[in-house]
Amino acid sequence: MTVSRLAPGVELVAVPGQGLAVRTQDGEFLRVDTGQVAAEELVARFEGGRAGSPELDELVTAFEDAGYAGERIARPLTGRAVHVLGDEPLAGALARRAAAEGAEVTRPGADELTAPAEAGAGLAHGMPAAVVWCLDRPVPEGLWDAADRLPAQGIGWLRCHREGFQAWIEPLAAEAGDVTSAHVRLRRLAASPAHRELAAYWAGHRTAGTPGCGTEASAALIVELLTADLIAWATGQHTTGRLPVRRRLRRVDLRDLTVSEHPVLPVPAVAPVHGRGAPR
Repeated sequence: MTVSRLAPGVELVAVPGQGLAVRTQDGEFLRVDTGQVAAEELVARFEGGRAGSPELDELVTAFEDAGYAGERIARPLTGRAVHVLGDEPLAGALARRAAAEGAEVTRPGADELTAPAEAGAGLAHGMPAAVVWCLDRPVPEGLWDAADRLPAQGIGWLRCHREGFQAWIEPLAAEAGDVTSAHVRLRRLAASPAHRELAAYWAGHRTAGTPGCGTEASAALIVELLTADLIAWATGQHTTGRLPVRRRLRRVDLRDLTVSEHPVLPVPAVAPVHGRGAPR
């Protein structure tokens, strides 16, 4: 017999005088009516015990049907290729985290993205693929231009970067028409009253700044947020939290680890400007 286990993040709680409750992955508590089955018998079953009465088997099946248990709880990134680029410690930590969730992880170089961005070949290896690029600095102009073409080739595209004590996690783009890094830059410039200063900052007209603004805790937080976006992409979730995953720009304050979410939309292509004879 294959032993059924509680799903990750699910716990059973023995409530004095009330029996058992389930604490779900979202932190909610649900009461469990065990019927003729002793609470201790159900707990023992999920801790590795063997099959018991038909009533116990029915309870376990109910947990499995609700997604709170399973004989083999699949890792959500199994069957996906995740290609991680960028600066340490973020890139290395994300590679390990994605692998722990079942992804086939590689660490390509930036020059290896051009061909896939143009032709959709060379990264997928016959399975759904995503590219994640982590920078511990502002994004140099043009660095992500080639990668912005990946979604049109069916390759997921996720990225983050740091500006001083603020880290920005951009929405994962999964298909043509999704938000790219170029769209985010244009939207941020349009929303900022200091757009000239921001553009100059991005262009490199700045002092060196203080290196290592992040901590182990902030790196761990960013890695978990990136991993959650990858899982949402792999499982087809469209919304986690207030905003759609593919329309959500997040700002992480590295000093107090607060996260704010901001809606962001693609920027429509501008109609070409004709020369002579153009209507005024």
